[in-house]
Amino acid sequence: MRTLHLNFEEAIEICKAISNKHRMAILRLLSERPHNVNELAERLNLPFSTTAVNVKKLEDVNLIITELLPGRGTQKINTKNYDQIVIDIGPQETKKPEHAVVYDMPIGEYSDCEVEPSCGLVGETDYIGIQDDPRSFYEIGRSEAQLLFFKAGHVEYRFPNRLPYGDKATQIEFSAELCSEAPLYKLDWPSDITVWVNGHEITTWTSPGDFGGERGFLTPDWWMTNHTQYGLLKNWRITKEGCFLDGIKVNSDCTIDTLKIAEKPFISFKIGIKSDAVNMGGLNLFGNKFGNYEQGIVMKLKVEEKN
Repeated sequence: MRTLHLNFEEAIEICKAISNKHRMAILRLLSERPHNVNELAERLNLPFSTTAVNVKKLEDVNLIITELLPGRGTQKINTKNYDQIVIDIGPQETKKPEHAVVYDMPIGEYSDCEVEPSCGLVGETDYIGIQDDPRSFYEIGRSEAQLLFFKAGHVEYRFPNRLPYGDKATQIEFSAELCSEAPLYKLDWPSDITVWVNGHEITTWTSPGDFGGERGFLTPDWWMTNHTQYGLLKNWRITKEGCFLDGIKVNSDCTIDTLKIAEKPFISFKIGIKSDAVNMGGLNLFGNKFGNYEQGIVMKLKVEEKN
């Protein structure tokens, strides 16, 4: 049984998401078995559009996940992510005041890259540079990229370090929309995608496929549906307890203290495919005008204020 444990602060967003009878009904149905949106709409006697909006609300807070199953066309299948939610309402430790620093990095604003074909950059209205030419990743217009992809290698982003002097970083998290990279698209195309923060390896996630055939919510009309359309929104969080992927602990050796955030003028986030990866399935990264989520690479740094 998978249990989601929440403190007061974390519970607020979850409670907002489930304070709706339709969303609660969706969670009950998904407790029976996975469903697609059409099935949910039929079971709930709701319009498809209304059901899709409510499904996305539950996706945004990670209560359900959406996957594409090989052999079933481009059908999206929704599955519950947890069996129960536990909210800690016991006495809370007295904490020093905290605030968060949030930064949304455009995917074309990488500081370093090393990529191998197939590779390319796509803007809002056209390709940037030449497709399958790694030199295009150094074009002046790369900052306007809304989709970037490569078969092997990495891109590194350096976020401004806005940790106030004397304050302490208590948690850092990153989120991005991504998937594998296959010719055109292929739903069954696993890829081992690794993330590093400040030079420390956080975890490797295996993307199930390269998603296409059905237009992403934000993907522009000129981009053909037989190409990659959208990805999955993934969240990496590092605290004093270790590293978490989508709320599940994946690494106990690296903590927020290991990253030594106060000692560097920037915060490094690197994502790519290791040379010894078992599944060399490439990587697609989506910007705020491509795919299903209106964001680039978002960093959120929680800070404990000094007295």
